[in-house]
Amino acid sequence: MPKVPQPKNETNKLEGIKPEKNGKLMFSNDYSDIIGLPHPVSKTHPKMSMYNRAAQFAPFAALVGHDVMITETARFTDDEEDVCDEQNRILNRKMAYLQECLPQQPTVTFTYFEPDRQKTGGAYRSATGIIRKIDEYAQIILLTNGISIPIHAIFDINGDLFSEIEF
Repeated sequence: MPKVPQPKNETNKLEGIKPEKNGKLMFSNDYSDIIGLPHPVSKTHPKMSMYNRAAQFAPFAALVGHDVMITETARFTDDEEDVCDEQNRILNRKMAYLQECLPQQPTVTFTYFEPDRQKTGGAYRSATGIIRKIDEYAQIILLTNGISIPIHAIFDINGDLFSEIEF
C-alpha cells in the first residue's frame, strides 16, 4: 500500500484517523466524532419490531424436538397397582349387583387405570355416570355420557346403591 503524504504543520482533516504507522491507518477508539450524531434511520427498510429484534438473539433449537422430549421425560406417571384377591372378589360382587340394577339406572363412580400412550405407567381416573351398557364380549362398560371403561382396568366401584349392601 503506497504511503499517503501528510502535509506538514496541518492536522488531518478526518477526525478519528491518526497518521499512518508502519504503512497502516490507525483509528481512535473514543468515538468522539459520532457520539452526538442522531441514530441513522433507513429510508428503504421499515423499522424492525422489538420482538423480532429480540428473536435474533434468542438461542436456536439445534435439536428439533429436544425440548418436547425433555418435558415428556419429566412428566410423571403412576404404576398400575395389582388388585388383591379380596378386592377382586368385592369388585366381582359389585359388578354382578350392577347388572341386576341396570334397569334402575343408578349413578356409579368407577376408578380405573388408564395407561399412558407415550411411556410406561399411566394415571388413575374417575368417571361418574349412568351405565348404558356392559359389553361382556368387548370387556367394556359404556356410560351414557360417552365414556368407555375397560373392565380389566377397574380398580374400584362406588355409588349410593352399594350403601345398602355389605360386600
